[in-house]
Amino acid sequence: MSQIGCHGSVWTGVFDPESFRRSVAATVEAGYDLIEIPLLDPYSFDATAGRKAVDEYGIAINASLGLDDSTDISSDDPDAVKAGEALLNRAVDVLDELGGQWLVGVVYGALKKHMRPATASGRRNGQEVLRRVSDRAQAAGVKVGLEVVNRYETNILNTSKQAVAYVTELAHPNVYVHLDTYHMNIEESDMMNPVLDAGDRLGYVHIGESHRGYLGSGSVDFDTLFRSLKRIGYDGPITFESFSSAVVDEKLSYMLGVWRNLWDDSSDLAAHANDFIRNKIRAVDTISLH
Repeated sequence: MSQIGCHGSVWTGVFDPESFRRSVAATVEAGYDLIEIPLLDPYSFDATAGRKAVDEYGIAINASLGLDDSTDISSDDPDAVKAGEALLNRAVDVLDELGGQWLVGVVYGALKKHMRPATASGRRNGQEVLRRVSDRAQAAGVKVGLEVVNRYETNILNTSKQAVAYVTELAHPNVYVHLDTYHMNIEESDMMNPVLDAGDRLGYVHIGESHRGYLGSGSVDFDTLFRSLKRIGYDGPITFESFSSAVVDEKLSYMLGVWRNLWDDSSDLAAHANDFIRNKIRAVDTISLH
């Protein structure tokens, strides 16, 4: 059975110990099984205090991040590749300390609008780093998910098919495809074939509306998505993700282009999303009774 999660940016834009603890408490109160934190700076995150909060509230934890130019492992700049590998290794170590299960996101290149295609050498650089990082993660019991995002946020993985090809080339048993409905709604032809294309390589799913606001108020075809997940027997994490310019960290807000407010009540948004996701899963489960 899938764990249903909530992204920490629904609650706060900073993750000092007290803010993190409040986010964990709010996530549990909203009815979720796990919290996903944006681990943008794993060097400064207090993993000891974080583990204490996670254990206190009995919730699972995962982390996501996106690399930038200075840590771009898909770069032809050896310094950036080296810095990116160090950052990813530190993120794995933090997750190990937290008892985390997944490191996901744009961990294969810089999260930004690229002005030219990825180079073949840069692609190889990224894959070589990910093999080593994934070895470290596997030893720590942490799985790695490569998030497929839109053309304005990467020049490497925009579709599920591209991700499957990349993971196949990578050839590491601890690396999976990570799909996100917000990005799928931009790049894919529908919500069914990307899931079927990924198949048993699909390890992580982000649920986000077309405008990143309340689920069900945009154009994402969630009915088809959940039927497709059921069809492949998907039982990995399903995490709600939404951003507001009033809550999101300024650096992340600029990176993602969060320029407007689509909600003003974190608790209501999160509770609604939890019910929405669980109701979709339940509805699909009942099809077997027809």
